[in-house]
Amino acid sequence: MISKLDPGLEREIEDRSGQKARLCYQCGKCSTGCLFNFAMDILPHKAIKLVQYGQKERLLASETIWLCAACETCTARCPNDIDVARVIDSLREIALEEGIKTADKNIPLFHKCFIGNIQATGRISEPILMGSYKTLSGDLFSDIGLAVEMLRKGKIKLIPSVVKSHRELRRIFKETKK
Repeated sequence: MISKLDPGLEREIEDRSGQKARLCYQCGKCSTGCLFNFAMDILPHKAIKLVQYGQKERLLASETIWLCAACETCTARCPNDIDVARVIDSLREIALEEGIKTADKNIPLFHKCFIGNIQATGRISEPILMGSYKTLSGDLFSDIGLAVEMLRKGKIKLIPSVVKSHRELRRIFKETKK
């Protein structure tokens, strides 16, 4: 797939994430440690190379940026201390800002609900997360049996707890939007 080059992509990623993609020498340790490498269309080390090459369209259209679980195994394995997960997260944010369509339209929707949930309480509340996601996706009842079972076993709490520094968290989110 040939796409237009964006010579400013590497700089944009550095500005957003603080990470220098140019330091990557393609050892591949990030990709071999990735739990989702089997499902990715672009492996993490190749994504970093595409950032270096300015392949913005290809990266933003990839499923990789949405499959990344941000577990940071890739980051821990990088001999050059590149926070690969942060680079991927920056690509995901650019894709959302630019309205890039994905093969599964619900992936960005889930991401938005996830971030919104953290902004609201400072942590993940499964009932709020899934309630907002299921409502917005229009898929209200497909997992209702699982939800009932999890509630019955005490695996999820109906009332979310809020972090103590909730105001500070909101301020941070507000500052990062600028």
